[in-house]
Amino acid sequence: MNIELSAIEARVIGSLMEKSLATPEQYPLSLNALVAACNQKSSRDPVMDLDEATVQNAVDALKKRYLIREKTGYGSRVSKYHYRLYNDEIGDFRFDTQELALVCLLLLRGPQTPGELRSRAGRLCDFEDVAQVEAALERLMTYEQGPFVARLPREPGRREARYAHLFSGDVVVPETPEPRQPLAAAPEDARLSAMEERLGALEAELAELRAMLAGRDSSDRVTNTIS
Repeated sequence: MNIELSAIEARVIGSLMEKSLATPEQYPLSLNALVAACNQKSSRDPVMDLDEATVQNAVDALKKRYLIREKTGYGSRVSKYHYRLYNDEIGDFRFDTQELALVCLLLLRGPQTPGELRSRAGRLCDFEDVAQVEAALERLMTYEQGPFVARLPREPGRREARYAHLFSGDVVVPETPEPRQPLAAAPEDARLSAMEERLGALEAELAELRAMLAGRDSSDRVTNTIS
């Protein structure tokens, strides 16, 4: 795969993909609509605050690489934009709807587990279960034109591994320090701990006996005085 997108370009392509699946009646998008889609507060990670000039520069760069095409509708002077990332009528390779939905989610929200992808794909595509998500991810990892997706090492405490798109190059995973294991107590330490517990118990018993004796002495003194 010879495509490498910047973070902003990935957001632009992902936003166009999302709207083509979720609101096809509003697709393709004008520049204003595309800026709003890129800056959505929901379904985006990270949330961005891109101005119109920044999005236009990204669109122009993508147009030069034939990853976006511009179209002006009949009777309208407003330019609207289509993505062409492997799903254009002139191409010989296309993602199916499930694959397209997963690529879209990964472009917009970063690495995710199959379970997260299934729960977030509702507006874009239906998955019967997590197994269907995993099957689509497997296809995206093994296509001759790809790979488009990579499986990341499972993080400590997570039941599922996360998957990431490769349209921005290889994914760099920060090293997670190994959890520190508590040191096993040495036999000598265990013996000392047991002796300390016994000593504490004996001191408590001794204090109780002293209190009892002190009480008896006081009682005897009172008796002698009365006598």
